Amino acid sequence: MRGLALAALFALGSALAAPLTNLSHLDFLTDTLTPPEQEGHTTYRPERPLRVLWTYAEPTEAGAYRWVGGGAYDSDTDTWSQGAYNTDDLTRAAVVYVRAWRQLGDARARDHAFDLLRAVAYMQTLTPGPREGNPVLWMQPDGRLNPSAEPVELPDPSDSGPSFWLARTLWALGEGYEAFRDDDPAFAAFLEERLLLALGALERQVLVHYPTTEALHGFPTPTWLINYGADSASEAIYGLAAYARAGGGERAERALRALAEGVALMQTQETTAWPFGATLPWARSRSLWHGWGAQMAGALAVAGEVLEEPRFTALARHEASTFVPLLLTYGGADQAWTPTPSDTVQIAYGADAVLQNLLAVARATDEAVFEQLAGVAGAWFFGNNRAGEPMYDPQTGRTFDGLEPDGRINRNAGAESTIHGLLSMLALDAHPELRARARTLRRVHHDAWALLEAEVGTVAGDAAVQTPESAWNGEALWSGGSYLTLEPGARVTLGATLERGGRYVALPVFLQQPVNRFAVGTRLSAAGGSFGTVWHGGAGEPGLSENEGFVSVARAPYAVALGAGLADITVEQVGGVPAQLDAVLLRPEVARLELRGAALGVTLLHSWAPTRRVAVVRFGEGAATAYVYSRDGRLAETVTGTEGELRVPVAAGGFAYVLTP
Repeated sequence: MRGLALAALFALGSALAAPLTNLSHLDFLTDTLTPPEQEGHTTYRPERPLRVLWTYAEPTEAGAYRWVGGGAYDSDTDTWSQGAYNTDDLTRAAVVYVRAWRQLGDARARDHAFDLLRAVAYMQTLTPGPREGNPVLWMQPDGRLNPSAEPVELPDPSDSGPSFWLARTLWALGEGYEAFRDDDPAFAAFLEERLLLALGALERQVLVHYPTTEALHGFPTPTWLINYGADSASEAIYGLAAYARAGGGERAERALRALAEGVALMQTQETTAWPFGATLPWARSRSLWHGWGAQMAGALAVAGEVLEEPRFTALARHEASTFVPLLLTYGGADQAWTPTPSDTVQIAYGADAVLQNLLAVARATDEAVFEQLAGVAGAWFFGNNRAGEPMYDPQTGRTFDGLEPDGRINRNAGAESTIHGLLSMLALDAHPELRARARTLRRVHHDAWALLEAEVGTVAGDAAVQTPESAWNGEALWSGGSYLTLEPGARVTLGATLERGGRYVALPVFLQQPVNRFAVGTRLSAAGGSFGTVWHGGAGEPGLSENEGFVSVARAPYAVALGAGLADITVEQVGGVPAQLDAVLLRPEVARLELRGAALGVTLLHSWAPTRRVAVVRFGEGAATAYVYSRDGRLAETVTGTEGELRVPVAAGGFAYVLTP
């Protein structure tokens, strides 16, 4: 029996040591073609076929996968209303192959990177004029370009202005140049030529506005981000940083600095009110955060390193120390918080962004805790998710397309999910200890937020449900499609079902109005006491916005002890102006995520308490260690215990990372 146990342990150890990166499914998605001659489009060694990448893949009844393009398919013309292949995926797949070649020494990955970069260059418009340097997004199966897809995407035609695909072209060409500079100088020179063409498009269409800002609800917002996106700018930053590292020169560094300055403006220092320390992705909204493409912290960390600008590094660290522990204890990166956690689908693009951000911050700050958090983030691919099942299969290299709010897995395995799954696997393979943890950690418990819709509560006084024609007002989404107007003195009582008792904080979701700060507010309470008052005034002038005020979230100042089971939360309007209440969020004052692996457990604690709190972590035989961090991500103390229970002091606004046997 002992021999069998040792053999099982040896097999487990071997499995955990095995690389995770498997390019097989990404290889399967690739195809080759020779495009027809098209004005304004050519590439390096044009006589050689292009390597392209199918957009989607869905399972067949036989258990295999088949290629699928974008939009509706017309069998008579063998075309898709969007196309079969797109620049967004070609660029990011090229980054995967470049990194696999450099990290793993994979010669086949080098060849795939070479040909995909040629395809990226082919998508770029060369015709002199306003479109020069911009890429077309879609290509049909026979290689014909489709500048105007159905349904319409903006910009339309797709090479007529700045876009996510322009940002990703810069990303791919920058990393490609850095990789091929010494390996194939002639090809690298071609990539540099095309990168500078894309940079020219960026400069005349976007950076020409630097450093002008415009006001949005009293906040200065940058005008020089790609389509006003800090998310899209972040991917361009990755490419410009790679080019600058490889000696790209002052022009690239100027563009890199300008984009980083724009991303930096999208972060606030709020940690217990919206956006909780996160960097917002879109300069046209103060109410929206999304998980996909939220690579802003990583981009700032990389820019800080390349430009030797500690301010960018500090901003990246701030997000990693405040927002990320909150996000991980909540359950991971959702599609969108608007600002309620309303679109709770989770995809590999969001999970990968969290992982890459943490590793970039760890490199820039030389702080090991961010690597440890990256291991927790990486475990999403293997069971630290609401399904408790793997989203990535090392045997095939497939990453599934999504995780639904009810835990169902979308088992399609398209290009984007595969790409970002592989970017994460490459990152984990570069950190073997994190790889082993991520591969075995499964979720045991996490403190999800209770979302209480205001419009379904029991009202007293003058209150009315408002249901706008559209729940989306251009900047935010009214959760549930409606909100509640509370006239002076009115109140609403909302019922919550709590999994466990303890001290809870309440966060109203409301319209922040452009009136005196104390002109309107809500007072929140429960049978256990008062949460305090949140003031709804103080929004600045709308500026760019068509909306008077913006939807926000703020934590009420006090925690209240609530028992497990049913709890009633009362929200009362205060002040002389009607309040517009969307919902109330409830979460423990010290939230936790508990994971269990093959040989250890991990508990992550995140506090919104105003002072130091003590949380109890229970475990089996052996020794446990808690690493306690302040709100700025610096180690405050280390606590150990061997009696099956560890009392963990959690710093005010900070977090703790606990290893248990």
